[in-house]
Amino acid sequence: MDSNDTATGFHHLSSSPTSSPTSTPHAAIHSPCAACKILRRRCADKCVLAPYFPPTEPLKFTTAHRVFGASNIIKLLQELPASQRADAVSSMVYEANARIRDPVYGCAGAIFQLQKQVSELQAQLARAHAELINLQAQQKNLIALICMEMAETRQDYCTAPQSTNAPADSPYMYQNDAYFLDEITHISVWDEPLWI
Repeated sequence: MDSNDTATGFHHLSSSPTSSPTSTPHAAIHSPCAACKILRRRCADKCVLAPYFPPTEPLKFTTAHRVFGASNIIKLLQELPASQRADAVSSMVYEANARIRDPVYGCAGAIFQLQKQVSELQAQLARAHAELINLQAQQKNLIALICMEMAETRQDYCTAPQSTNAPADSPYMYQNDAYFLDEITHISVWDEPLWI
């Protein structure tokens, strides 16, 4: 091969598409997930941790890794179907947070506190219900007492000697009594619910 051939071959090699830096396709930039970044390893395209530990939430993996360990998390996720993995990661992170806050009882301590609050609220609700029943009974007794007093008043009025103004006053008095009883029995504040 003479010098012209050598120069031509060199020219062909330098102008080939494979050797040109402008013609090479750029590889997609893949940001490692938070798990791989913390573990300082290469994040593969099919990393089992990447969908559940994004790079923007490093604390999520740090907490779970501190309690369960990366190998146990990966093993658990690989054994589960894809539809259940997100819930499993949420449960692990919640349990890890509870274990860090309360190393002795962990989630059991949180569950116990919630059950205690439920019991206290149920007791308060039962007391409020009993008080409501008591107030309703007092209201009925009060209405019965008012009715008895009004009946006695009418009876006394009928037996008393009638004055000259009696025919004009009696219908007005009966209308007022009927309106008062109707207001008490039908428009009562205790018939309305105390809460929604």
